[in-house]
Amino acid sequence: MNLRRDVFQAIADPTRRAILLLLASQSLTAGAIASNFDTARPTVSKHLSILTECELLQQEQTGREIYYHLNPVKMKEIADFIEPFREMWDDRFNKLEAIMKNYQAKKS
Repeated sequence: MNLRRDVFQAIADPTRRAILLLLASQSLTAGAIASNFDTARPTVSKHLSILTECELLQQEQTGREIYYHLNPVKMKEIADFIEPFREMWDDRFNKLEAIMKNYQAKKS
């Protein structure tokens, strides 16, 4: 049985979110990623392993170096899942704003 970690559990960790932000603009090696954190390299390697297992990151070997980069397909899946919630809250805040403007207008 091939058990995969849950993507949302993976991104719940602040260090893993920071890694994703780091890799949003460029591919980096594990060492380059680790140099951005005040934790041991094995700890960063574990985070990279989890993100790779969840398919949020992909590895690409160039010579002796392994570069990590975002998997845009998986990131889009997450964004597509979250989008209806964002729309719902945008709608609720817009309605609240309209109510507050109406209240302010009546108060004045």
